[in-house]
Amino acid sequence: MRWRFSMFEGILLLLIVSSAGAAYATIAFDGGGGLIGATYALCVCVPILAFERRIILRRLNRKIHSFSTPVFFLASIAVYLVFIELGFGLAGLLMQMTGHIDEDWTDALVPSGTALLFALAVSGSIVFALRVRELLGRDVFMSLLTGRYRKPMQEERVFLFIDLAGSTAYAERYGDLRMQEYLSKLFVTLADPVLRYRGAIDDYVGDAAVITWPYDRAVNNAACVHCVFDILEEIEAGAHRWRKEFGEVPRLRAALHGGTIVAAEIGVDKHKITYFGDTVNTTARLEGLCKTLNHQVLISTDLARKMRLPHYVRVQDLGEHAVKGRGQKLGVLALRAGGTPAAAPAAEPSLTDAVSPP
Repeated sequence: MRWRFSMFEGILLLLIVSSAGAAYATIAFDGGGGLIGATYALCVCVPILAFERRIILRRLNRKIHSFSTPVFFLASIAVYLVFIELGFGLAGLLMQMTGHIDEDWTDALVPSGTALLFALAVSGSIVFALRVRELLGRDVFMSLLTGRYRKPMQEERVFLFIDLAGSTAYAERYGDLRMQEYLSKLFVTLADPVLRYRGAIDDYVGDAAVITWPYDRAVNNAACVHCVFDILEEIEAGAHRWRKEFGEVPRLRAALHGGTIVAAEIGVDKHKITYFGDTVNTTARLEGLCKTLNHQVLISTDLARKMRLPHYVRVQDLGEHAVKGRGQKLGVLALRAGGTPAAAPAAEPSLTDAVSPP
């Protein structure tokens, strides 16, 4: 999986890198050389960031990340040094050719010890921050950074619960270690569609993943529904590889529901953003209904009414069902891709695509 930058994040990183280089050059050359320093910084740091984002040399990146921590650390430093030397040489060549510096070629193309340490410090700090962001998730990282949820607050969110069907049987056949490899590959597969539709993976619970969006972001262009079917499509497209590597293709169950929750930052030694409320519990119960009702993807009627479903999605009204822990029954719809469209009932005008009888 490639890490993704938003345009804002990309511009911000470039500004940070170039500003650090300009500041270093200004201090080193008594108030001059800001443009030169920014150019050197960009030529040095951008390839390192591209490598860490798996935009370039992806096989080498995966190989390094498979090493033990000490070897990983040493290998990363070695790669960074190579990028710094190459980037410094490229920047020096550009500055010489454009007439911005008239130093000896050796001084222009080979970094000094101080410049080398500064480049390692800047690029290493940025990569460390990006790694923490990857570990926590984009939204959680920013929320912890800004302290948004230090005090509990109510907000509207949509949740997607995705569960792997048949995981117990798979573990019995192949063992727990193989099961963990299977789950790891599955969760990696989930990540790209979640990022594509601007969701956040909130948690992994055994063989299930909990994904969430702010309500408006989820219903805008039915992003949460697109996300579900993109995940299913990616698994289907790689069915041959799944069978070859793991002996079977993952079978998923998914449930979507949204509403009001309470979000709060909890923990002392380890901090986490967590969500409380009926909405979260109802989504979990709705996912359990997938097995009972024998449908792969379910969505609450309340959430479906808030968006225009994609044209390729067909809807089946399953009526209202009692949900444990909830006083009122929940309207449930089954979603599937393809099929023959039919007219939507007048009572639910937002479900404009297709409805087949239960």
